[in-house]
Amino acid sequence: MTNSVRQMLQQAMQLSVLDRAALVEGLIASLDKPDNMLDILWLKEAEDRMHAYRAGKLAAVDADEVFAELGRNP
Repeated sequence: MTNSVRQMLQQAMQLSVLDRAALVEGLIASLDKPDNMLDILWLKEAEDRMHAYRAGKLAAVDADEVFAELGRNP
């Protein structure tokens, strides 16, 4: 973390809770720019998977089983 970022963080910590929350939301939003083409591709992928599942071409896996395989609890 650079000195200027450290100074900004110290200044931000002096803000009210609501102002800090608004600042965080603004910073996060600046990192996550919507990509309409990507959203369209993911929607098509989700629809294709749902059609394959309903047609019996794709099996479902229980979430507990997935988490157990990953060694975590949900």
